[in-house]
Amino acid sequence: MNEVKLFSPATVANVSCGFDVLGFCLDAIGDEMIIRKTVEKGIKITKIEGYDLPFEVEKNVAGVSALALYHDANPDCGFEIEIYKHIKPGSGVGSSAASAAGSVYGMNLLLGSPYSPLELTAFAMKGEALASQCEHADNIAPTLFGGFTLVKSLDPLEVLQIPTPADLFAVVIHPQIEIKTADSRKILPESISLKNAITQWSNVGSLIHGLHTNDYELISRSLNDVVVEPFRSQLIPGFERIKRTALESGALGTGISGSGPSVFNLCKSEATAHKIEQAIRVDYKKQEIPFEIYVSKINLDGIKQIN
Repeated sequence: MNEVKLFSPATVANVSCGFDVLGFCLDAIGDEMIIRKTVEKGIKITKIEGYDLPFEVEKNVAGVSALALYHDANPDCGFEIEIYKHIKPGSGVGSSAASAAGSVYGMNLLLGSPYSPLELTAFAMKGEALASQCEHADNIAPTLFGGFTLVKSLDPLEVLQIPTPADLFAVVIHPQIEIKTADSRKILPESISLKNAITQWSNVGSLIHGLHTNDYELISRSLNDVVVEPFRSQLIPGFERIKRTALESGALGTGISGSGPSVFNLCKSEATAHKIEQAIRVDYKKQEIPFEIYVSKINLDGIKQIN
């Protein structure tokens, strides 16, 4: 096998109380990538469609992660990367993570799969750091593992797969503005009160328990962020409008996807998801900002090879 075509899915990270540690994988939107083995050694990005991104390997997240794997593997070949970008950069649904994970996943397949998903996560984090100025894995892990993932530790890297209730759906609205991850991190406080810290820890623990036990009511009570959302929500026009509309329409909870501007809403059942989608669609038009909405089941498989 000298070439693979991949679907690299979008993800939701910073799942409410799970800032920088908890994420889940979507199936309604993602990038496509082609990774090709070449006789000439080295890494080249030969095609990019969809958005204006750099072809220079060291300036592209897919290239940086590819170089990390390439230097470790030291194969007797090279690789070409084609990127068909469907996830808008700066959208808050893991655009850079999809590219970073896609290049290393495809290279690993062509090399006979010597690396585990955890090792691929470590390589992809190098590319993600280019976009956000720091290494984190809460978008990358669900791309490579699928479903819900919890980043237990970065040093050493440890990722836990969390069960996903069978009837859990996500409704994601993406206002067509850009918020860079690096910029959204700058507005966060350097310290928080002990009271808020205790509340946040409690919510993370109970959310994980709710996912393990299929307790939708507990999931709903746990989807509350008292640390990050009060600051980042100010960057998203109409955030409170989205949240109010979604909760009134039956959402379990609402939160900022990644660093924004996308907003996710978790709900029980596909029928409820479509009800929430329609309510948000009607109400957010009053904001007079272009937007996209996606209804997605949680993607349990993550990145995959396609024909």
